[in-house]
Amino acid sequence: MTVQVLYKNKSKSSNLGVIALFSEDKFQIKNAKSILSKNQASYVEKILKTKKKSKENIISLNLNEKTTLILISLKKDLKSSDVENIGAEFFNFMKKNLFDDVSIFTESVRSKPGRDFIGRFMHGLKLKSYEFNIYKSKKTKNIITINLIGKQSSLFIKNKLKFKALEEGTFFTRDLVSEPGNILHPDEYAKRLLKLKKYGLKITVYDEKKLKKLGLNALVGVGQGSIRGSYLVTIEWKGSKSNSKPLSFIGKGVCFDTGGISLKPAKFMEDMTYDMAGSAVVVGLMKNFAIRKAKINAVGVVGLVENMPGGNAQRPGDIVKSYSGKTIEVLNTDAEGRLVLADALTFTEKKFKPQLMVDLATLTGAIIVCLGSEYAGLFSNNDNLSKQLFDAGKKVDEKVWRLPLHKNYDKLMNSKNADMQNINYVGGAGSTTAAQFLQRFIINKTPWAHLDIAGMAFSKYAGALNSGGATGYGVRLLNKFVEDNYE
Repeated sequence: MTVQVLYKNKSKSSNLGVIALFSEDKFQIKNAKSILSKNQASYVEKILKTKKKSKENIISLNLNEKTTLILISLKKDLKSSDVENIGAEFFNFMKKNLFDDVSIFTESVRSKPGRDFIGRFMHGLKLKSYEFNIYKSKKTKNIITINLIGKQSSLFIKNKLKFKALEEGTFFTRDLVSEPGNILHPDEYAKRLLKLKKYGLKITVYDEKKLKKLGLNALVGVGQGSIRGSYLVTIEWKGSKSNSKPLSFIGKGVCFDTGGISLKPAKFMEDMTYDMAGSAVVVGLMKNFAIRKAKINAVGVVGLVENMPGGNAQRPGDIVKSYSGKTIEVLNTDAEGRLVLADALTFTEKKFKPQLMVDLATLTGAIIVCLGSEYAGLFSNNDNLSKQLFDAGKKVDEKVWRLPLHKNYDKLMNSKNADMQNINYVGGAGSTTAAQFLQRFIINKTPWAHLDIAGMAFSKYAGALNSGGATGYGVRLLNKFVEDNYE
């Protein structure tokens, strides 16, 4: 659904069909009296007295035959994420009531200076409006027009590009995650990333031949059963005039995960199109940086593969030599994401020498058992980095929860036949042992954090700022993390 925003300095409420005003808590309309006529204000107050106490934050009533009034109740001390959620709720209200042209009087809100209430309200509204319907044969062009009436604050004008960049980055992530596996296979994915050059990003694609030559055998091994190619793609943004070390973001891009020879059960396997969500977050984040001209140096690295049980597929028991030089015994081909990330992490650290590394992956089902769909699992070798990510998550309501790493877990990943094995056969601590495995490929003790987003990347039901399906979780979190600590 497309949201079209128009801006007007002034307009009389009586000339418009559907108008929206912000009221104080419990629909007190003190702020709205300067916009409504005396008769209208008096009439609204009488109507509100006759209504029973509503648990809803948004209600509508008819001012007259031509004009419908929507009142949006605002509680005191709203956080930024609360304002965005109200915007999303307002979108749902419009959709439910079939309002396709609404005029919002921005001066009816009395927010604290510097909060940019309207910017955040519209940001939440737009994020909620996302739909993925490109494969439906019958398409209806649903356009909702929002008329913002009133003076635009200087902060609102300043933040327009920031919110636009975040929306475009998040939508791009959602689009990628929503694509079916027969369309967005690794070959097509790599081609789409090359198109990001137009935003000023430097894109380098390493194909299978180059990867084998470089020695990224752990990554290549995952994709060798597929007729599609395997790739490592680097996405560089240089927004700082200094030659400072870049921030690095690494993503797992398993475009479809059958489990390989260790085949998954058929039930819900169709959901494995979203096993590339970690890479999609990195891509959306980098696009966001480029659009808003972020004043940082950053690099995104994504490993793109398809895990299929073909005649040339990797077998349980195979031993591969990773890019780091360490050998891995592949006991289960369905623990493939960590093999992709192992090579991607070492490659990123060696080539770019970043000041920090954050990787994202739909890595384990165990993290869903542990945290459900409320928090992503956070594992890190650095307390300061962990705190920065935790604080950023709270601010944008994309929450993370830190879980432990410990040398005793490392023993569970030791192999009799190689330097390590890719699963813990003893059982338990599935997410932690996966993270412990990844930590072995941080060679130079670079500050590193691993985000297991298996429970957050895709939702069967609608969330606060999404309508179900791909959530885009992680783009806003990492943008806030960068914005607060590195710009």
